Amino acid sequence: MRALLLHPDLDFELEARLPPLHEALVEDLGLDDVLRAMADGDRYLHEVAQTVVLAGLRDPDAIVHRQRILAECIERPQVARQLYDLAVAAIEVERSAWRVYTRNPDLALSSAVRTLERLLPVLHELRRLADAEAERSTSDGFRRLFETLRRELDDAYLRDLEERLRLLGFTDGVSVNGRLGPRNAGTGFSLRRPGRGGWQRLLGRRGRRGYTISVSPRDDAGNEALAELRMRGINLVANAASQSVDHLLGFFRMIRFEVGFYLGAMNLQERLATLGEPVCFPEPQPQGRAALTAAGLVDVGLSLRSGRRSVGNDLDADGRSLVFITGANQGGKSTLLRAVGTAQVMMQCGLFVGATRFSADVRDGVFTHFRRREDATMSSGKLDEELKRLSEMVDAVGRGPLLLLNESFAATNEREGADIAEGVALAFLEAGAKIVFVTHSYELARRFHAEQRARCLFLRAERLPDGRRTFRLLEGEPLPTSYGQDLFGRIFDAEG
Repeated sequence: MRALLLHPDLDFELEARLPPLHEALVEDLGLDDVLRAMADGDRYLHEVAQTVVLAGLRDPDAIVHRQRILAECIERPQVARQLYDLAVAAIEVERSAWRVYTRNPDLALSSAVRTLERLLPVLHELRRLADAEAERSTSDGFRRLFETLRRELDDAYLRDLEERLRLLGFTDGVSVNGRLGPRNAGTGFSLRRPGRGGWQRLLGRRGRRGYTISVSPRDDAGNEALAELRMRGINLVANAASQSVDHLLGFFRMIRFEVGFYLGAMNLQERLATLGEPVCFPEPQPQGRAALTAAGLVDVGLSLRSGRRSVGNDLDADGRSLVFITGANQGGKSTLLRAVGTAQVMMQCGLFVGATRFSADVRDGVFTHFRRREDATMSSGKLDEELKRLSEMVDAVGRGPLLLLNESFAATNEREGADIAEGVALAFLEAGAKIVFVTHSYELARRFHAEQRARCLFLRAERLPDGRRTFRLLEGEPLPTSYGQDLFGRIFDAEG
């Protein structure tokens, strides 16, 4: 059995490695706040959320597959919670049954039988849930899972499992077939089904050809030989029983992990709902043409940190592979940059996004290059540090990533910084990247506005005539000032 709740046609890789440079991505976008909201204090759910959110998908159809399952979870949360609880109960069986891993067939069989006996009630509950929900499911993922459970855990299978477990108790002893091989060594040992031959026993085994040898309880060598025969006879059955346990527990671990992602998404949705933040399921577009439109887009991480609603922004960058964000200091430029990156990450893992509408093409990873604090050890200059991180990013990106640059290369003079940034941007654009660039460099923005205007969208932080910031970003050409005098005046007016 397979869950197939995170992918339409394959199981999620539970031991998947986190993508390169994920630490910078989480730090720069503030994704830790999103992951903590999904976990809601549960360490396991935090691990699941981090693994799935950062893995991302590249196929729009696979993204929509998750969206539809999540929509059903939000509409009928009790179904996901029941599935998760049953998976947790099954995994707990392994601990409570004291399952052992040994090469001793006798101990292995006994442990497997004990575990399967305790799993039986969970399997019956799972079947009942499947019967109740199969016809009500609205998503292909849940409908297929429940139909699989009804088929694989039908009445005949459950009855057969109960009967086999009863027989493997060996209340009448173990009956093993075998024959003599070369040099009279025993070979071809196989376990006989217990309980057969009842009429022969009642009739004194008349007509049966063979001999019976009884071994004295004090005959240590004889009893050791019988024990060896028993273990050789039950070895195949012990292996089969252990594999059955592994298969069932593997299935429940997968259910716990995959449904755990949706529980985390439900936790996040509830938190955002209490803040009054809008959420919507985005429209993922295939790779090949730059697409990015949004209405009411907010930085979800900021909302979670502040505990209040954030200002939403609209943008239309369809067909634009480079977005420049310029304008007044503290006007919301970095916030919009994080909002775009967070929405892209959330979209590509199958989550809703913080917006009333969002559509973007899928990208081969999301990478950030944000300004860092000064190196306290003075082992290198800020520009050296920026270039080192840029080199690491070049090594990590595939073809067609989304790059988010926040005041990169501002550690040198404006002309040199503009030269570096221009070369970097053009090289990445040639490689199929989409770039969103927050910059205070008028020289850099001016060059692209003059020479690359057709492929760029220019947004500018809104500033009212009295100097107040609205934290809205509007389309507009770059200006040669960031209105630093507003901050200067505000600081010194406050001090005076």
